[in-house]
Amino acid sequence: MNHFEYKDGEKHCEEVSLSEIAREYGTPTYVYSAATLKRHFEVFDKALSAVDRLICFSVKANSNIAVLRLLASMGAGADIVSGGELVRALRAGIAPEKIVFSGVGKTAGEMRMALEAGILVFNVESRAELELLGKVAGEMGKRAPVSLRINPNVDAKTHPYISTGLQRNKFGIPWGAAKETYRRAAEISSIEVHGMDCHIGSQLTETEPFVDAANMLTVLIEELIAEDIALKAVDIGGGLGIPYQEPGEDRPPSPAIYGEAVVEALGVLRKHSLQLICEPGRVIAGNAGILLTEVLYCKESEIKKFVITDAAFNDLMRPALYSAYHPISPVMQTDRSKEVVDVVGPICETGDFFARDRELPEVRGGELLAIGAAGAYGFSMASNYNSRLRACEVLVMGAEHAAIRRRETIEQVLENESIPAFLD
Repeated sequence: MNHFEYKDGEKHCEEVSLSEIAREYGTPTYVYSAATLKRHFEVFDKALSAVDRLICFSVKANSNIAVLRLLASMGAGADIVSGGELVRALRAGIAPEKIVFSGVGKTAGEMRMALEAGILVFNVESRAELELLGKVAGEMGKRAPVSLRINPNVDAKTHPYISTGLQRNKFGIPWGAAKETYRRAAEISSIEVHGMDCHIGSQLTETEPFVDAANMLTVLIEELIAEDIALKAVDIGGGLGIPYQEPGEDRPPSPAIYGEAVVEALGVLRKHSLQLICEPGRVIAGNAGILLTEVLYCKESEIKKFVITDAAFNDLMRPALYSAYHPISPVMQTDRSKEVVDVVGPICETGDFFARDRELPEVRGGELLAIGAAGAYGFSMASNYNSRLRACEVLVMGAEHAAIRRRETIEQVLENESIPAFLD
């Protein structure tokens, strides 16, 4: 469920019309619904209420500090993958003891930042990273809390670019090396073994891969405890998908079904009083945001009709990168006949599209379109390609709205560039 609905023939975000948003902030603009973000977090949290849990929102999905502040007010932690995301999470008011640091390429500088901040745990992805973290922590006179991210070689049955739990993926410690790496972690005086981590991929549409991974982790946990390597937590990652509603697309399980399956598979949590950590991103933020764009022109070739918008793939990369489906609808309802069109941006790349061969009511230049399911991996993946200015971001709460990121200016884009003297 989301709070983007037609009222009196016009699409609204909660109590605010999208036309009003466009008039005040321009386009393209990302629009987020606070009510949807809150509801999605509450539903996900409730689904895991049978166990001690910490829900760490995946900051890479939507890193705006206002969005993070809203989720922090509901008790969310943060799953981060860079020093920059650490700063964002802290500035948004997320307690450091609710922050987990993931990612395969943490630098020594980022490790120091996180140790100084006092984060909950590092999700370590290789033996080399473990050794460097131990060295950095030792030099600082600290002990680094660690969960080892285990790669169980489980097929998440998702897009290959967002699959992370197979042997051919770069993520995690190979299953066969897991126990040996835990033994090494227990030997390093500046390392504190905290838990176990596993994340097999994003946009999962069934529970079976989660359950398969959880069953494998359970066996490993029991073996480690038998060796007196005590754990405090199990991190099952994120990855639960959302219904983008592409025709024929499998609908992901609800958070309730997901929660029931994970809790049942991880009976080891209660047995050994372990905390469950989850890292949802898309399932919280995806359907809580839209990209609002204006139609510039409509153009016809011999075989196609193109709807050209002022948004481009630098604003929303997912269709070009993943061939991802996003629902698109006119802001003003119309009784015009439907037609099959390509919805495209103005960039000189054939990959600059939002939809191909999509059936939409006839639209005309100057009208507004809402590109749905854009709250996750939308703005956070945006760029300045073609020296385009990144979009404005607006948060709506009931009848109130505010820009939570102003539209860039060309001066901001150019401020870190300079012409060296030897070119004069």
